[in-house]
Amino acid sequence: MADAQPVESISRSGAAGPAPAIVGDPVRRVSRRAASVSPSATLAIDAKAKALKASGADVIGFGAGEPDFPTPVAIVEAAAAACRDEQNHRYTPTGGLPELRQAIAAKTRRDSGLEVAASQVLVTNGGKHAIANAFAALLDPGDEALLPAPYWTTYPESIALAGGTPVVVPTGAESGFKVTPEKLEAHASERTKLLVFVSPSNPTGAVYSRSEIAEIGALAVERGWWVLTDEIYEHLVYDGAEQHSMPVVVPEVADRCVVVNGVAKTYAMTGWRVGWMIGPADVVEAATNLQSHETSNVSNVSQRAALAAVGGGLEAVAEMRAAFDRRRRRIHQLLNAIPGVTCLLPEGAFYAFPSFHGLLGLDYGGHRPSTTLELAEVVLEQAEVAFVPGEAFGAPGYARFSYALSDEDLVTGVTRIADLVGRARR
Repeated sequence: MADAQPVESISRSGAAGPAPAIVGDPVRRVSRRAASVSPSATLAIDAKAKALKASGADVIGFGAGEPDFPTPVAIVEAAAAACRDEQNHRYTPTGGLPELRQAIAAKTRRDSGLEVAASQVLVTNGGKHAIANAFAALLDPGDEALLPAPYWTTYPESIALAGGTPVVVPTGAESGFKVTPEKLEAHASERTKLLVFVSPSNPTGAVYSRSEIAEIGALAVERGWWVLTDEIYEHLVYDGAEQHSMPVVVPEVADRCVVVNGVAKTYAMTGWRVGWMIGPADVVEAATNLQSHETSNVSNVSQRAALAAVGGGLEAVAEMRAAFDRRRRRIHQLLNAIPGVTCLLPEGAFYAFPSFHGLLGLDYGGHRPSTTLELAEVVLEQAEVAFVPGEAFGAPGYARFSYALSDEDLVTGVTRIADLVGRARR
């Protein structure tokens, strides 16, 4: 069967992409829905880098979107104790352990000022599951979702799987990769139902100010749009930047807003798979009904670990943030020192998003890549460095570099790319 094609999306500045054609065997073995889904580019790059490492190659990977720190000991100990507790050996409520839902509501009030009831919380199998549940509960065929680009790779796929159509709203370095109300208005239509809003941003590290959020939130209220706001990087901001939750800044949006979050980034718990969605009671109830048939409850051991995490302090993330702050400054300096590369200083998360337009078309040992997708292959093959090309985020010509890796590997990896580019420019 042919490789899966990206989901169809709309850009108001261009035509809709063609629906993926299914060719080959006349008896279709895979559904059109499954065949239309592209694999996660970030996970694919990370898997390829790890496979090369396992074969003996000295690969440095900038692809993974996860902290390079262990889960704090107290959280691990809580999970170990949960394994021995027989009450965790049985099914529990689909929506999450009652005490965890209550703790998430309290943590949300503490960290963002958003007041919610435990009944407005649905515990999910990671943040991706929360996003998928939210789109499935809100979108019908024909509904459009405004999706500012660069975007995280999963959003357009999850929108399409829910029956909606992602409408890409492009942004660029000149705006700090931030969308404006005017841009959103220009891409909206009578079919627009939802806006995806992310701050701090994956992949760009952009952080919206309170006033910028107020303007966008006011537009959503005026137009009657739903908002899905992803706050997974809420505690990873730098240089005095602050993360603000849209339903706190614009209370009028709360009744049409779903907040997505989880323990993955704040507590270095990507592998534990605990996320949550917070929203109006009827939407959370609908999403819970969906989850009851998809996965039922999240692993009880992971939920007990998450309870220890959200019920504890933020000392661990403060330590990580200090390390990430040091690394973001270093990678920003190193990338901008490469001729042909420009990179904004990220304000949040743990990603740099440089422009590699100036590196395209050079001769890398007989290879002249014309896209960052092709360049990523060349760099992995010739310099043994893995990064995620901008095409995965709706931003050709750019690249995402996670700086959630050791200081030594960070310097070595970017230096290898600089040396490769230097040889190509001779």
